[in-house]
Amino acid sequence: MSARRSQSMRGVAGEGILIAAGGRAILLQLANPAIGHGVANHSHFANRPLDRLNGTLSYVYAIVFGTADLVAMVTARVNHAHIPVHSSGTGPIYNAFTPELQLWVAATLYESATHLHGLLYGALDDATADAVYREYSRLGTSLQVPPQLWPADRAAFRRYWNEQLPLLTTDAATRAVAHELLHSRAAPPWYRAALPLARLMTAGLLPPEVRELFELPWSPRRQRRFDRVIGGIRFVYPRLPKVLRHWPKNHYLRLLRTSARQASNRRTSATPPVV
Repeated sequence: MSARRSQSMRGVAGEGILIAAGGRAILLQLANPAIGHGVANHSHFANRPLDRLNGTLSYVYAIVFGTADLVAMVTARVNHAHIPVHSSGTGPIYNAFTPELQLWVAATLYESATHLHGLLYGALDDATADAVYREYSRLGTSLQVPPQLWPADRAAFRRYWNEQLPLLTTDAATRAVAHELLHSRAAPPWYRAALPLARLMTAGLLPPEVRELFELPWSPRRQRRFDRVIGGIRFVYPRLPKVLRHWPKNHYLRLLRTSARQASNRRTSATPPVV
């Protein structure tokens, strides 16, 4: 792989604006009945949305950009958080360690990020798109998704995606989680101030059939607003300095490196001296 192609691949994943597709990815995850009920029954992320955001971004940036030590640390954190997430009693059967469910979570992150990137920058050339796809596969295979379960190429992924969309559904429980996420009253003031825009972006980026599953209001007027927002971002964002566009990635990697050093220091101080 050429240095230029590698840089293009890492550049896509490092664009901070892709965080704006996070709501889309989360609602697509919630629309999988097993995942949705796992979140509804075992997660408080709707009441603590920043925790979910921080956890997801830390994982994504560590997997794509981090060292082996950072990857090991974040995967251990995710696995630990998943231990209590499993079904009991009636309702959909779910377990956070199920490879097929982790495949869908990773798929929503990849598809949502590349969907928004395409709206802002246009289609990638085939070589770069293939490289990005291979890199994003690690979001699943670093956990419990066997490499052979991840679709072999972008064409296979599109077939998988199109097969999954008709299987998505919601009910009162999963719609309530989505509503609280998009209308959070417990988040910091700055986060609540951004929610109207987040609701517009999330609804506008979702496939129409999934938007309807969550009963998100939409109209020609909202579509025009969404188109204007995307047009404004498309004009302004690519012209920003790279240090600003990649600030979230660099910020989270700094936090992860600090956390890793602190953990290493604690282990060293707990080790008895050799006599």
